[in-house]
Amino acid sequence: MSAAIWHDVECGAYVADLELWRALAQAHGGPVLDVGAGTGRVALDLAGHGHDVVALDLDPELLAALTARAAAAGLSVPVHEADARSFDLGGARFPLVLVPMQTVQLLGGAAGRAGFLAALRAHLAPGGIAAIALADALEAFDVEHDAPPLPDIREIDGVVYSSLPVSVEDRGAAGTALHRVRETVQRDGTHASEQNTIVLDALDAATLEDEARAAGLTVGRRLAIPATEEYVGSAVVVLGA
Repeated sequence: MSAAIWHDVECGAYVADLELWRALAQAHGGPVLDVGAGTGRVALDLAGHGHDVVALDLDPELLAALTARAAAAGLSVPVHEADARSFDLGGARFPLVLVPMQTVQLLGGAAGRAGFLAALRAHLAPGGIAAIALADALEAFDVEHDAPPLPDIREIDGVVYSSLPVSVEDRGAAGTALHRVRETVQRDGTHASEQNTIVLDALDAATLEDEARAAGLTVGRRLAIPATEEYVGSAVVVLGA
């Protein structure tokens, strides 16, 4: 099944953070580097608001979808296929680097984050900042929520795609596993179902800030993305060159 389709189903409807990214882009100028850009949820929104954006992701299929959508919208969004833990954009420096959603929690632990922070420092312009979002998947299933999360659903070319978060598994220092059931219903009614699991590194804002200081970055005032009925809120760590 297409990685781009599932990325859209599970991430594409999230808009709670866009206002913050727009405000930061307005304040700091461009080009803006979007790390973990996926199919362009953030990059295309910022480009559509007149900002220069560069997209970085490891998955070529997601970047191909982003490029096609940018072209269809008459937007220019250069893309780079690279690992966030070791990217090198040939000396390019950015006044603003955005790391939305839980991208920084998908880097394989402290060693992966150390690589990312080193690459980040090399790509921040003097006076530039990075804004990095963190979220706790366990909050979506805690005692304050009296109902489980609703499925993410999208119809594409007559096929219905549904992704339902069914549980989270606290693995302690190894992180948190988010278990989903992905289902498709074809036009003829054919139904298919599969299990999907992603593991988010155990990481809080204070730990990331300590790691950033050790990497030679400065730490600014934390920002926040509010929770919605569908999504938990996020802490946003702000780092400087």
